[in-house]
Amino acid sequence: MSDQANDKRQVQQYVQRHEQGLARRLSLWRDAQLARHALRDAGEPGLVLDLPAGSGRFWPVLAEHSNRVILAADPSTDMLEIAEAQSSAQVRERIRTFQSSAFSIALSSNAVDCIFCMRLFHHVAGSEKRRAILEEFHRVTRDTVIVALWVDGNVKSWRRKRQEGSRLDDAGAPVVRNRFVVCRAEIESEFADAGFRIVRHHDFLPGYAMWRVYVLRKMGD
Repeated sequence: MSDQANDKRQVQQYVQRHEQGLARRLSLWRDAQLARHALRDAGEPGLVLDLPAGSGRFWPVLAEHSNRVILAADPSTDMLEIAEAQSSAQVRERIRTFQSSAFSIALSSNAVDCIFCMRLFHHVAGSEKRRAILEEFHRVTRDTVIVALWVDGNVKSWRRKRQEGSRLDDAGAPVVRNRFVVCRAEIESEFADAGFRIVRHHDFLPGYAMWRVYVLRKMGD
């Protein structure tokens, strides 16, 4: 199997894994609800960049606003192809896709009203990388950013911290993490350092779940 075919197969497996099962469907419903609340708090922006777009799970929500122009970017062209293939024609015609990284967005300064980033920051390890992304977001948005991540100060984060020290792979080595919980005070300080103020936040399940959506407004240069 070629590397390209293997990459596409891995992308398809990722999409299937994250969209199957009753619990997952309920989670997606709640995610969509939080996205609507965040877009409302951001003033129902007219020009939105969805980054990373992933499988396009939030495109129907973004397209609910009839006058909204939607750009969608992802580092993976395979992921963008799958997102377009599984979207309805009505939604697909509202979206303009392009390949891009959050660290270097292929748009000019102040290019969009809002950057919609729902599936990235909980995969980013380390303050330095988060700050680099936030600085790039500050460059590209002219008004708001919607960003979701895992934060501490809840039951799930406490359980996760207890479990992480005991998680070992088949060889007995500590499991390499690809999702990270961030201290709320730390990330909120990083928002301010990058030039954003917090408009509002929404928790998936307050006091229990780690998932939090922040609405940020650009404070200016």
